[in-house]
Amino acid sequence: MRFLLYNIRYAAGIGRRFHLPVPYSGYIKNTSLNLKHIVDFIRSVDPDIIGLIEVDSGSFRSEKNNQAESIAWELQHKHIYQSKYAATSMTRKVPLLNKQGNAILTRLPIVSQKFHYFREGVKRLVIEAELEDVTVFLVHLSLKFRHRQHQLQDLYNMVRKSEKPKIVAGDFNVFWGDRELQLFLAATGLVSANGEGRPSHPSRAPRRQLDYIFHSPELRTVSFEVPRIKLSDHAPLVWDFEFQENYRLDNGQHHTLPQTG
Repeated sequence: MRFLLYNIRYAAGIGRRFHLPVPYSGYIKNTSLNLKHIVDFIRSVDPDIIGLIEVDSGSFRSEKNNQAESIAWELQHKHIYQSKYAATSMTRKVPLLNKQGNAILTRLPIVSQKFHYFREGVKRLVIEAELEDVTVFLVHLSLKFRHRQHQLQDLYNMVRKSEKPKIVAGDFNVFWGDRELQLFLAATGLVSANGEGRPSHPSRAPRRQLDYIFHSPELRTVSFEVPRIKLSDHAPLVWDFEFQENYRLDNGQHHTLPQTG
């Protein structure tokens, strides 16, 4: 099985064009061409499950198109999208910002989906997607350290309720490093797919590890890669995994999954 995590920055791009004629003006430019490049990259990776951070759901820059829906249509995947701001947030009333969210795409059957919101921070969304054999949690944590710590506590309470093997992935914004995550990992028993701690930000010369894929012990890493793709300020993470050989379902039957990639 292959999992792709990618903060696509609303397909706004990077580099000289992003900062002309004024710094960060790329956020208000048309994103269609760069989105096409992103779709081409994702298609080349051929993932079974995709976690997308910073997706535009239909502002003027995406020509009123939901980027998650467009990517899913191109790949023939199912998709789940939601605004990353809580319904009561004032941000929901601000043009452009109210079209910003995250998404999960997959070619696998979706059993159920839930949207949770952290109690603190501006970016509060957690997407929970239950698939047949695994439950995926997708997050984008706050830029503020104190808010991140409270969000990790909330995330622990969400994750521990899932009975299936789990994948918890997203942009954790841990600017203080891995030590911010130690208590969360110890409490949940999750481990990082990125055993070597490879950085993914900024994509032009990665030096920070902000993006993470964590998983429960029932899953085993086959391979992990951070492709040097410069279509966003974050590089993508590509994780191939399988179930541990000794993992069994409740009925005592061996658990098997179709292997791809």
